[in-house]
Amino acid sequence: MYVPRAASRSEIVTVRGVPHHLRHWGAPEAPLLVMLHGWMDVAASFQFIADHLADRWHVVAPDWRGFGLTGPTGVDCYEFSDYLGDLDALLRHLSPEAPVALVGHSMGGNIAMLYAGVRPDRVCAVVNLEGLGLPGTRADEVPARLASWLDQLQAGARLQDYPSLDAVAERLRKTNPRLTTDRAAFLAQHWARPLGGRWVLLADPAHKILNRVAYRVDEVQACWRAIQAPVLWVEADDSDILRRMTALPDYEGRLAAVGRLQRATVANASHMLHHDQPEEVAQLVAEFLQLNGR
Repeated sequence: MYVPRAASRSEIVTVRGVPHHLRHWGAPEAPLLVMLHGWMDVAASFQFIADHLADRWHVVAPDWRGFGLTGPTGVDCYEFSDYLGDLDALLRHLSPEAPVALVGHSMGGNIAMLYAGVRPDRVCAVVNLEGLGLPGTRADEVPARLASWLDQLQAGARLQDYPSLDAVAERLRKTNPRLTTDRAAFLAQHWARPLGGRWVLLADPAHKILNRVAYRVDEVQACWRAIQAPVLWVEADDSDILRRMTALPDYEGRLAAVGRLQRATVANASHMLHHDQPEEVAQLVAEFLQLNGR
């Protein structure tokens, strides 16, 4: 059975009218390190790397709106601009004056990169774990995209439920076969809750609705060019998402927009690299932060 080395504690902070759940590890007086989870994930997902970092840093991870213990907001779809607004408000709560080091995975990595460009004075370092961006949306694709969005709004969205907590853990392992059974069992209890004799995911089904806002690579790169902080760009050597992104002709060119970029690859890891190789990921984070005065 997996037993956390670093105990976490919870805090509820209301920002922008939404009570947000924050998970804390480590001593409050230690240097602050804020971790941002990915889509269809939760803050507790960082437990395995927090085990190796909480003796040096005060690690804080929020559940994004509509995920984990941060409840749904009643909207019919979610957009990146809301996450940016939430992050800005949360960082004012956590560190009103000093700039903050951010670690983001997947969607969280994308948000961290955008935020570091939009608020460069508020970020001192970024570790981007497979927040690789998205394929760009062409203007001629927008009408069909918006039509699909309208169709999905009309149809609604739902998430699968499960007969037991073990079934939730099995689902996690099906998505990521490298995830060990003990870690899957730990994550399952943070990923779902019992309801009516079944286990339902701690996620608003509205997250399944297509984001109506087109992904404009030139706009993203403009934000990346404004980043002043050093950025550690971490890829996994067996990531399906990385394979799809590197197949794009402009993938490497996108990274040229980041002024202070370092790159690292984690071996024997999938997109969920912080689950597959938490000790190695934590070491990369620690060495990068220490190299940059954190």
